[in-house]
Order: sequence, then C-alpha cells, then structure tokens
Amino acid sequence: MIPARGLPDLAMRGSIILAVLLLLAACGQKDTDPGPGGVSVGEARALDEAAEMLDRQRLPPSALPSAAPSSPHPAPSSSPGA
Repeated sequence: MIPARGLPDLAMRGSIILAVLLLLAACGQKDTDPGPGGVSVGEARALDEAAEMLDRQRLPPSALPSAAPSSPHPAPSSSPGA
C-alpha cells in the first residue's frame, strides 16, 4: 500500500517525466528545416519514400529473360548496288 505522503510525490514525479518527454519530442527537425542537397527535410523524406516504393516495384533478377532481347529493327543489309 502507498503511504499517504507518497501519493503527491508520485504525482509530482509523473508530471516531471511527462514534461521532459514533451520537451524531447519537440526537439526534432521540422519539415521546413534545410536538409541534404538543398531540399527541405520534408522533401528529402518524401524523395526517400518514393525511392523505396520504386525499389519495391522492381522485378527480381530471376524474372528477367536470360537471353539478350533482339533488336526491334533489323540491321541494314549491305546490298551490292548501294
């Protein structure tokens, strides 16, 4: 059982811990802060997410044909009259 004196101390400690956690949460970078490559942090995050999405859509190497594809246009033949 918690003594009557310990209850306010417990509430005070909880309040302090909550205040510290809120302050730490506010310390992160904002989306409008400058980021790498001259873009904002939010733009850099969006570019990273888009790149990850494209990487997930790539075919695995086993899905690609092993032989080189033929050219859609045949090579010009050298005719004697040309």
